Amino acid sequence: MPTHRSFSPRYTTKKRARPRFTMEAFYLGIVAAGVVGYLGVEVGSVSAPFAGSATSCTIKGNVSIGSGERIYHVSGQEYYDETKISPQYGERWFCSEAEARAAGWRRAGR
Repeated sequence: MPTHRSFSPRYTTKKRARPRFTMEAFYLGIVAAGVVGYLGVEVGSVSAPFAGSATSCTIKGNVSIGSGERIYHVSGQEYYDETKISPQYGERWFCSEAEARAAGWRRAGR
């Protein structure tokens, strides 16, 4: 039998320096980046209606995700306020219904 006891490193009294980069900091950074990215997208889509209204173009040309169909929404329709314009997906603003129809878009049903 040994004359001294050996303990697991987990029970030693020597304090180890806390790592500078922990997993908690990593996950916090991932979440923060996601929030910033989300808010960046929202800020862009919120400012777009103001840019469109400055030129009096209030008709929203939206591309349907499922079918790819091009639909335009006029003020007062059911989903007009919820519809966001994302130019990177080919969506755009129109100044008149005639302009939207001439570009190949159809009016929303509701």
